[in-house]
Amino acid sequence: MTDDVLRLSGERIHHLLDTDRAIRSQRAAFTALGDGTAELPGKIMHPSRHDDSVVFSYVARLSADTGPVAKFGSVNPGNAAAGLPTIHAVINALDPVTGQLVAVLDGTAVTTLRTAAAGAVAFDVLATADSTELGLVGAGTQALAHARAVARVRPLRSVHIWSPTPDRRAQAARALAAELGIPVKAVDTAREAVTGLPMVAVCTLSRTPVLRGAWLTPGCTVVSVGSFEPTRSEVDPETVRRAAAVVVDDPDTARDHAGPVVSALRDRLLSPEDLIPLGGVVTGRREARRSADDIVLHLSVGVGVQDAAAAWAVIDAARGKESRR
Repeated sequence: MTDDVLRLSGERIHHLLDTDRAIRSQRAAFTALGDGTAELPGKIMHPSRHDDSVVFSYVARLSADTGPVAKFGSVNPGNAAAGLPTIHAVINALDPVTGQLVAVLDGTAVTTLRTAAAGAVAFDVLATADSTELGLVGAGTQALAHARAVARVRPLRSVHIWSPTPDRRAQAARALAAELGIPVKAVDTAREAVTGLPMVAVCTLSRTPVLRGAWLTPGCTVVSVGSFEPTRSEVDPETVRRAAAVVVDDPDTARDHAGPVVSALRDRLLSPEDLIPLGGVVTGRREARRSADDIVLHLSVGVGVQDAAAAWAVIDAARGKESRR
């Protein structure tokens, strides 16, 4: 390792990768997936036999002018009770020509920013044009990041937020209201958080459903980011059944890793051909929403190209370059 390798802390990443830049990076990621130009080997998700943690590893390459990126980390759900991020990771980026290490990045910061930015991209291409209200199921780092990101692609007028802990959801509501300058209401049930709203973001680590499809209003767009392994399903089968379109990061990845997809394929609620890649929608090659009353579900487990796009956006910013992505 040479002395000129960039070492980018979480604080610096948050400074360099503002929300708009993060969203642009994720549009680039899913455009590359939709165009078929990104390189995306299968990812590793390994539940520990010793506790409830999950270790993961992703590798990917966005484009010819950006080198390979690898992310290694773990999900530790118990961290939430201690006020710590549930995801910790490190990202290494290699030179596109020589393969030399060019940067080491805090993967926790990159994951938070790119996941929420991708959620905003999904809402932007899937939600109806007049969607201006958001329901949040979850009140952690990722839920708040989603609200900030969605506010950049839709003129949010209000947010409802629920989590199982009253103090936490109240604190999150106050923080978002002050930051976004709009009404944010902490509600007593998950049902209250989503009933009648056109956009719903589900950001939990629950292994069992916290969102019921019966609660959703016609025309609703749901983005779920917590069902990242086969044993986790934060949305119930009725949500899948009611969805006119089920959109995923990558169909091959979703079939193996997204809990609701794994269950729906097993129970024949879905066939593999029903899974619509988000990149296909972003590039206009695929259609998801066909009418204003359709319920559209986006199930995201995260893929390495997202990290590659975000990491190189940070590297470009750190080098003082205008982002190519």
